[in-house]
Amino acid sequence: LQVRKRAARTGRNPATGEAIHIKASKKVAFRPVKELKEAI
Repeated sequence: LQVRKRAARTGRNPATGEAIHIKASKKVAFRPVKELKEAI
C-alpha cells in the first residue's frame, strides 16, 4: 500500500448544483509487487 496525494479541485454539490472547493487530501492506494503483476 502507498499514500498518494490528491490535488485540491472544484466539485459540485449534486443536491443544489452549487460549485464547492474540495481541499487537497491523501489517499491510500494498492500497489502490486512485481511477482503479482507477472502472475496475472
